[in-house]
Amino acid sequence: MKTLQNRPDFKQKALHWANQFDVCCFLDSNHYKDVYSAYDFMIAAGVHHELECSTIQAFDQLKSFYSLHKEWVFGFFSYDLKNGIEDLESNHPDQLAFSDLYFFVPKYLIGVKNGEIKVLIGSDSIIDEIKQFNISDSTKPNRLKIAKRITKDQYINKVNALKNHILRGDIYEVNFCQEFFAEHAIINPIQTFEALNSLSPTPFAGYFKIRNHYILSATPERFLCKRDNKLISQPIKGTARRSNNPREDERIAIQLKNDSKEQSENVMIVDLVRHDLTKSAVKGSVKVDELFGIYSFPQVHQMISTISCELDPNIHLIDAIKNAFPMGSMTGAPKVKAMELIEAYEVTKRGIYSGSFGCISPTGDFDFNVVIRSILYNASQKYLSFQVGGAITYQCNAEKEYEECLLKASAMLKVLEG
Repeated sequence: MKTLQNRPDFKQKALHWANQFDVCCFLDSNHYKDVYSAYDFMIAAGVHHELECSTIQAFDQLKSFYSLHKEWVFGFFSYDLKNGIEDLESNHPDQLAFSDLYFFVPKYLIGVKNGEIKVLIGSDSIIDEIKQFNISDSTKPNRLKIAKRITKDQYINKVNALKNHILRGDIYEVNFCQEFFAEHAIINPIQTFEALNSLSPTPFAGYFKIRNHYILSATPERFLCKRDNKLISQPIKGTARRSNNPREDERIAIQLKNDSKEQSENVMIVDLVRHDLTKSAVKGSVKVDELFGIYSFPQVHQMISTISCELDPNIHLIDAIKNAFPMGSMTGAPKVKAMELIEAYEVTKRGIYSGSFGCISPTGDFDFNVVIRSILYNASQKYLSFQVGGAITYQCNAEKEYEECLLKASAMLKVLEG
C-alpha cells in the first residue's frame, strides 16, 4: 500500500473517474471532525463480487457474502428490510425500484485521511490515472419541476390523525414522511450530487451508483458504526433553521437546545436506540455518551445524541446491524406499531429512503449513515424522488411540522429547481 500526498482537486477527479464504472460508491465526511471516521473520504469503484437480494433472509445472505470474501464491502440496506425482521408489509407504489439490499466488493478502493491517499485495493497506478483524468462534462444542469405527492392539507390531516393514535396510547412518537418527485426527469447525477454536496456539505454525504440507480446524499446522520468491539449510534431528532445574522443564529441554536418539545422527541428515540443496542451489547455496557448535542450544518441546526455499547462477542456484526434496523429516528416508538402506522398513513414506498448505506472493513469495523436529505434517481425510468419528514408527538403542531419538512427539503429543491 502506497501513501501519496492529496491534492485539492483529487477528490473531484477521483469521483468522476469512479463514475465511469457501472458501480461505484463515494463516502465523504466533508472535513467534519469525527473520532469514529476511518477516512476523510473513500471511493470504491468496479465490481469483483456483488450481492443483490430481497427482504427474505437478506441479512443472512449478507452474513454469508461477507464471510466468504472478508474484504472491504460497500452497500445499502432498504428501509423495507423491516418486512423480513418483523411481520410487516410495504404495499405502496415504488417507481424507483431499488433492490432491498445491495453490496459489492470493489475492484478499486482509495481512502484519504489527513491529506494522504491510500490505495486499499488495486494498483498504485490508479493514482496517476485519476490525476490525469479529464473532467470534461460542463453541461448546464436541467431545471426540474418538483411535485408533492400529498397536499399541505392532506399532510396536516394525516398528522392530526397520527396525534389521535398517540392520544389513544397506540404510540408515543412516529416519523411521518412525504414524497417530492419528478417524472420524465433527466439529470446529470454526478453534477447534481456535486451541487448538493457544495450547497449542503454534511459528515455522512455520499454518491452511490448501481448501474441506472443513483443515491445522491447530503445526510448529516449516522445510523450505526463499529470500531473494534464498540457500537456507536447517533440519532438526530430536533431541527431548527439557520440565520445569516450570527447573533440570531446563536439564539436559534440555544433555543433548540432548550426546547422541551425537541428534547422529548430526542429522548424517546435515545431510549429506543438504547433498547435496540441492548440486543447486541455486553450486559450493562449501553450508555448515553452525549444527550441533546447541538450541531450546525449549512441549512439547519440539529439536535444529535450519541449512544454506545460494547458488542457482545457472541453477536455477529451483521446481526448487530439487523438488531438496530431500521433506525429508531426514522420509525418512532414503540417501533413495530410506529412502522405499521407509517405504512397506513404514508402513500409512497420508502425503499432506500430512511435506509442506510456505507461500508464494512476486512477487520469487521463498519460505518453506515441514514438515507435522509438524499435525492434518489432511476435513470432508466427517468424518475426522481426525495422524501422528508419529522417526528410527530402529541405536543407537535401540524403546520410547523409541515414548515420543517420544507426546511429539510430546501437544499434539494434549490439544486433541482434552481
